Amino acid sequence: MKKIISVFIMYLISLSFSFSQVAINTDGSAPDASAMLDIKSTTKGVLLPRMTNNQIQLITSPADGLFVYSTDDSKVYCFNSSDNEWKEIDYGAGTIAPFICGTNTVTDSDGNTYNTVLIVSQCWMAENLNIGTRIDGNNSQTNNNIMEKYCYDDDDANCTIYGGLYQWDEMMQYTSTEGSQGICPSGWHIPTDYEWKQLEIALGMSQGEAGNSGWRGTNEGGKMKETGTSHWNTPNTGATNESGLTALPGGTSLGNFFGAIGEANNFISSSGTTANSKWFRHLSYNSEQVYRSTESKLYSRSVRCIIQL
Repeated sequence: MKKIISVFIMYLISLSFSFSQVAINTDGSAPDASAMLDIKSTTKGVLLPRMTNNQIQLITSPADGLFVYSTDDSKVYCFNSSDNEWKEIDYGAGTIAPFICGTNTVTDSDGNTYNTVLIVSQCWMAENLNIGTRIDGNNSQTNNNIMEKYCYDDDDANCTIYGGLYQWDEMMQYTSTEGSQGICPSGWHIPTDYEWKQLEIALGMSQGEAGNSGWRGTNEGGKMKETGTSHWNTPNTGATNESGLTALPGGTSLGNFFGAIGEANNFISSSGTTANSKWFRHLSYNSEQVYRSTESKLYSRSVRCIIQL
């Protein structure tokens, strides 16, 4: 009986593939009207059969237009039945090199580029995000299809140095899903509280301490901060920038109030304990630890983006 059912199911599948278009995607959309097979993805590609030249030559009665990838010469070939031979596909002059964290930069939709740094399996922006249109602090960041930012003291020059300041909703682009892309470039996302813990543990903090609130660890904050006092106030305690994150003291804002530039760096996460209370990280000019706490999502903070490799 099981065998009969299995055969019947396979028959139904064969009918659907024989007489219908096929869409492979995660959004449930229908295939394009011009395509029998429509594959949609922003994170994966189509992998051709890979074989040696000898194996390619041994394919029996290849169909006209059949594609394969040669592992001998790293080229794609298409069978041309009129000439009865495999033709190399001309790639052209353009190339796309694989992304190498720490070597390659990432570009946002405004055309700003950011250095990157690899920390274990995490790839972080090594600069604060500075995307969006500046608005004055006495105006609210709103869900108006425009990425908006504050610049400290309503001064564009501060955004150039320290990046923009963003309220939680604007940063998340008005979704509450942890790890969402938000205002980050495509493929990147707003780090979760857990991902901040992973970073802190990678820099030497114990797992137990990482889950605590308040000042934690020993010198992990110093490992995140830019060295010297060009941007940080004296004494910039324990700053070694061993992590390569180059955290800058961009301060914070609440409404029309701006404070703590030169004294503090504050990073928001995409995680929270309630709808209005979100986890953030605070680094100070006079401490080498990392402060973890929750606060109102109305505060505006600096943003770093991340991808997990």
